[in-house]
Amino acid sequence: MTMLMQILSHTPKWVFATFFGLAWLGIKQMSSGQVGPLRITLLSLTLSGLSLASVITTFGDAPAYLLAWGAATGLLAFIVLRRPLPPGTRYDAATRSFHLVGGIVPMALMMGIFFTKYTVGVLQTMHPQLVHQAGFAAAISALYGAFAGVFAARSLRLWKLAMRSAATPAGAVIAK
Repeated sequence: MTMLMQILSHTPKWVFATFFGLAWLGIKQMSSGQVGPLRITLLSLTLSGLSLASVITTFGDAPAYLLAWGAATGLLAFIVLRRPLPPGTRYDAATRSFHLVGGIVPMALMMGIFFTKYTVGVLQTMHPQLVHQAGFAAAISALYGAFAGVFAARSLRLWKLAMRSAATPAGAVIAK
């Protein structure tokens, strides 16, 4: 317990602010609501970019780690793209917005990225040699890539829904 208190007491205040900001955003996404395509895209790009930036700032731009990130991103995107959207998800062409069903997945993904970054930061401080171990660096890079792949695929699935609605005369397409 003493070690945990030391870790928390040495954590910069902005980290707690980031945690609460992400938690607030995740809680908001637990409720159903209307969201525009720009917001969907920006959230995906931002969190995917943060995951890649975490790899580069922690492990450098070594090709092996970038490849691990990219491979995991591609694999998870492929898997998620094959899954249907949640029932009730729809795009309204008239308002150019998506109706999203609330859920825990966005919160889990954001907290996953946050706690991965936080844990790696703590480990890097306590055991600096860890970031130089290829297996550790590749595994964490792949984990960051997995998060990016899920976010990217979730956004792409919504864009596919919007594009299908453009081809549908009624204008609103419900996910199947």
